[in-house]
Amino acid sequence: MSDSTLTPLVHAAPSIWRPAGTEAAILTELAWVLVVGAAVITVLMSLLIARSIRPRQGHRMHLTWWIWGGGVAFPVVVLTALLLYSAQRTDTLVAGTRHPDLVVSVVGRLWWWEMRYRDPVSGRDVVWANELRLPVGRRVHLGLASDDVIHSLWVPELGGKMDLVPGRTNRLLFTPTRAGVYRGQCAEFCGEQHARMALHVVVMPAAAFDAWLAQRVRADADAVAAAPATAGRRAFQAHGCVVCHATPHSRDAAARGPTLSGLAQRQALGAGVLPNGPGAVKQWLVGVQGLKPGARMPSYAHLDADTLDALAQYVEQLP
Repeated sequence: MSDSTLTPLVHAAPSIWRPAGTEAAILTELAWVLVVGAAVITVLMSLLIARSIRPRQGHRMHLTWWIWGGGVAFPVVVLTALLLYSAQRTDTLVAGTRHPDLVVSVVGRLWWWEMRYRDPVSGRDVVWANELRLPVGRRVHLGLASDDVIHSLWVPELGGKMDLVPGRTNRLLFTPTRAGVYRGQCAEFCGEQHARMALHVVVMPAAAFDAWLAQRVRADADAVAAAPATAGRRAFQAHGCVVCHATPHSRDAAARGPTLSGLAQRQALGAGVLPNGPGAVKQWLVGVQGLKPGARMPSYAHLDADTLDALAQYVEQLP
């Protein structure tokens, strides 16, 4: 049921040592400098300590020289060089947000993610959930906010970690260089389901991303123009789903839950809890509280089989 044009959902553990973006490569470089530098200094200090414990005849260390040379001059030179180097290398992480190619609003909620894109042609907003789609080679400015508690966005292969704080907007820059699917995570404890608040980032060729964004705009417009009153849609309204979840047929929900538009195109359900595929929506409806205890959505195992099938089919086919 997932979009067949996408890279399959990744299972490898996220790692800063496999950068797939310009900013991530800079941070990985800094990490290597710190790790290798610390290792070299540790080895040198260990050799000096060993020599001081067993000094050779005629090779006594001059105490004053070692205090001023090793205790003052060496740290000052090394730390100053590291400060200048890191400031120069990380300047682009801030400067790049001034002239982005794409701006995406990301809002953290308990316990899911909301994304908003602006279509450059029509000016309309495209609302997406639990999956961040980005184009290869374009500088993307993420505007980060939260409407409940402090969350934190971290996608190790693409860049640094940044908090989402209620009442303010923080910013993070991604410039993806390699297509693929990368797992992000809320990296600030935010409650019972913090560990299951994942965000899959789908990096696409630029042309494919433009086509996807245009398709989302058309899908929303077509769905509003033609909204058939199917059994599944009636069940969606009768059982209160419409109160929390926006769809192309109804955008009045108070954002208590993720938008369901284009659900079939996403990699996973429940912010990374359940891989998307045949029967996944029905499995989620029946076992929400078993799959993600504490989620604000109740389980719907009490529905009769026909209603459950109709509801799942309606959600799966939303454009």
